[in-house]
Order: sequence, then structure tokens, then C-alpha cells
Amino acid sequence: MSAPLLLVTEAPVQADQLDQAVKGWLDVHAAHPDGRRLYRSLEDHALLELRPLNRLDDLTALEDDARTLWDAVAPALAGDFRRQLHGFVEAPKDCADALPWTPYVQLRRVEVKPPVLDAYREWRERTIFETVRNAPESEAFLAYHSLLSTEPGVLFVAGFSVPPARHNGVFRTPAYDAILAEVREKYIVTQGGDRGLHTKTYAWIEA
Repeated sequence: MSAPLLLVTEAPVQADQLDQAVKGWLDVHAAHPDGRRLYRSLEDHALLELRPLNRLDDLTALEDDARTLWDAVAPALAGDFRRQLHGFVEAPKDCADALPWTPYVQLRRVEVKPPVLDAYREWRERTIFETVRNAPESEAFLAYHSLLSTEPGVLFVAGFSVPPARHNGVFRTPAYDAILAEVREKYIVTQGGDRGLHTKTYAWIEA
């Protein structure tokens, strides 16, 4: 069953320091066997950590953890850590564990206009979620909402094992194009282009 809370940590890495960053990050994981997982971005030089939490009290360990991770990884980074906390809302396709046990995850962010959030949730149940339920390529699809984040709003965590191009094909059809057009028109923040709707894909790095 998916995690009640999800701590998302991402950091840009120097292109020639990826192996060093991965080693340092995984060494920290080995010292904290709590279900957190490390991924590499398929689109840029960045690493992503997904860390499941059961309650807000679990954040009390963050200060020490953050310092340990900084010492292990900072020399290889091209920028600072970005951390965000999200709370679980629902899952059209849940997973057996706290996080999807799949080779790939995709984070889809949607910043919804607050006055229409309830209407958006009803709408996505019969559009986005129905698409996902009917797509065998998508093995897990979890919906979170930001609690502490510089990128507020909805966070979808999709887990899949097929090649990313095949998985993305589920969302690149005329029918889904119509869904995207409707969400842009009615529900999402569109100031500054598509900042209210964007997607990024990552590959799991096994320890």
C-alpha cells in the first residue's frame, strides 16, 4: 500500500560526477534501510530520492539525514537539493509496497486552481484515472498533494516496467490530447506557459 507521506528529494549532478554521486547516495541508503529509493533522471543530469514516511513525526530525522547526505554527495552536485513533502490522496492503481517496485517512475505535476480543485478531482476520476486503469503499461499510479513544496499542487507518481516510450504512448493519443486541452482550459494554472503541468521520468538505481 502506498506511503501516506512522500518526501521527494532531487539534486542536479555534475555530468562527470554521476557515478560518485550515486555511490555516495547509496552509501547513505545502506545506513538507513527504511524503504527510500534512488533514481536517475532520463532527461537531465539529476538524481531523485523517493522516501516513504508514515507520519509527520518521521520528519524529525530529516536534519541529521540531510547533513549526512550533504557530506556524502555535495562535492558532486551542480546545484542544491530540492525537497518537497506530499500527502497521499488516492490511487487508481495502488502498489503493494510504499513505493512502486518498478524499473521506472514518472512524476507528473499539476498545479490546479484552488477554487476548482473539487471539480478537478471529480473530472480526473473519469478521464485521467480511467485512462490509467485501462492501460496495462501503467502498473502503479498514485495521487499525492503538496504539503510543503516549491512546486505546489498535485503530484502523480506512475510506476512502470515497459520502455518509457511505450508507457508515454498511453498519454499521446487523440483522446488524451483532448483531456489535456480540457484540463488546461478549466483547471490548471497556466501563467508562465505550462508550468502548471509537467512530467519527468526516472530510472531506479538498485543498490
